[in-house]
Amino acid sequence: MPSRTPTTSAAPSDAPARPTSDARPRVTTGDDVPALPPLTAQAELLLVRGVVPLTSLSPAALRDAAAALERTAPAGSLLVVHPRVLPPSALAGHLRRTTTVRGGAVERPGFVVVDMADVDDFGPVPGVDVPDADVYALAAPERGDEMANWSPEEAEPAISARGRSPLTLAEGIHWVLQSPDVLARNLCFMTIGSRLRRPDGTYDARTPAVWISNGTGRDGSARRGAPKVGWCWWRNRHTWLGFASAAARHA
Repeated sequence: MPSRTPTTSAAPSDAPARPTSDARPRVTTGDDVPALPPLTAQAELLLVRGVVPLTSLSPAALRDAAAALERTAPAGSLLVVHPRVLPPSALAGHLRRTTTVRGGAVERPGFVVVDMADVDDFGPVPGVDVPDADVYALAAPERGDEMANWSPEEAEPAISARGRSPLTLAEGIHWVLQSPDVLARNLCFMTIGSRLRRPDGTYDARTPAVWISNGTGRDGSARRGAPKVGWCWWRNRHTWLGFASAAARHA
């Protein structure tokens, strides 16, 4: 189990140097992330890429839901298919990111780390109210760059104090699928709206995150530059991970 004292982890080799002080920055709002297309265009991407299982959600139902949400949700919202229809384990493999290998562009698929076989068991934490709808919209997602080098334990109350909600893992993966450039070297994010509750009622200390693999260790060199669904300890800090959040969820 991790120490109760927040610890700054060793960053990847291409991450910025760790701060010499553990003082955390003042919370501001927003970050530099690509704008999302209309919800109807996001639905079409899911269909073209074969992301949604047709036995669980028909193309017509997805298109109708996206069109209805586009009329009510704020511009720039993210389209999310509920994890009961499309769990993180099925969604992660549809992520794509283009990287450079020996001077040439190579597209890498996303993956879930090997020691997170229980990824679909990470559910919403209390206070994160995921709509009971097969399709919903997430308003004003932010990567939370201003909280890089915070621990999840420190970031959770700060997000709440701003009247925002932390993203779930499924929502974070959907965001990267629709906008791959939301992941950038040293600017990735945690999704602390999802945690795994043990049989005794306590939480597993692993906390989900989405970042870019360096192709080391068990990831393997063939995954260098790929979108990576993994975890970090609840009380550890990471210089390259912010904390993704949203203004609201709409169904």
